[in-house]
Amino acid sequence: MPSRAETEYRYEKLTWPEINEAIEQNQVCIIPCGAVEQHGDHLPLDVDLVCPGGIARGMAEQLTDRVLVLPTICYGYTGHVMDFPGTINTHYETFIRQVLDVTKSLAYHGFKKIILLNGHGSNMPNLDLAARRTNLETSAECILVAWWHLLNVDPEFMPNWREGTYPGSCAHACELETSLYLYLDEDGVRKDRIKNSLSALNDGNPYIWGDLVGHGPGALTSWTSSYSPRGVIGEPELGTKEKGERVYHEAVKQLCGMVNFFRDRPKDVRRRHQDQKPTMPIPWGQIDLPD
Repeated sequence: MPSRAETEYRYEKLTWPEINEAIEQNQVCIIPCGAVEQHGDHLPLDVDLVCPGGIARGMAEQLTDRVLVLPTICYGYTGHVMDFPGTINTHYETFIRQVLDVTKSLAYHGFKKIILLNGHGSNMPNLDLAARRTNLETSAECILVAWWHLLNVDPEFMPNWREGTYPGSCAHACELETSLYLYLDEDGVRKDRIKNSLSALNDGNPYIWGDLVGHGPGALTSWTSSYSPRGVIGEPELGTKEKGERVYHEAVKQLCGMVNFFRDRPKDVRRRHQDQKPTMPIPWGQIDLPD
């Protein structure tokens, strides 16, 4: 009979002896990371929590004995959205430290593979640093992936799925997020308030255009209210529950593939090139000295 550690994917529902079992089974830890922020007139504040959380659960239901899904880190870096009521911002240093506290705790207990599954675009540079520091300062390995980037693994998916303008239709509270939210929590969508609004930055210039699945060579991330009158950046009128179902299944499939690849991948071997062995730790927190 399978143990609880093999049938329960919710990290917080295990006991400490069952955590030991999960570590012995080389289970991969998934940490959904999101934000509480405005998503226009038609979507609730929890879009960036519902989307990665739903995809993580869908994956875990298929790979129950290989993964543990941790409680979602709910508050992200959203200072640029504070012109819209409801948005909760976490200082970027606080956010990075919180994520790193979680990954370091997992590494300390013995988990060796961690995936940060992001649901909020402006978390990405901060999560990238948290993942890098996890890799450099612990014995674990950490991958960062945004759920929408899973849709790029198959190069045929997005071109065949997308109906809206590129770039622009899939950015924020958009064709993509609205579709997935309709599938995951249709009753939460205020369907009578859905209205398109392409960003003023997507004016045809070749330098600072943006979209969830692509962007120009430059970035101009300022106050959201300066280029979006109601907090929508995209074409949510093109969103449908059916399209959301397709997105969900594609993202779950690709996340399953990532977990299987990552879990079984041998860890890269670090090699020191100093002629003399260092006599002190690296000042910014390396956990050990290589032989």
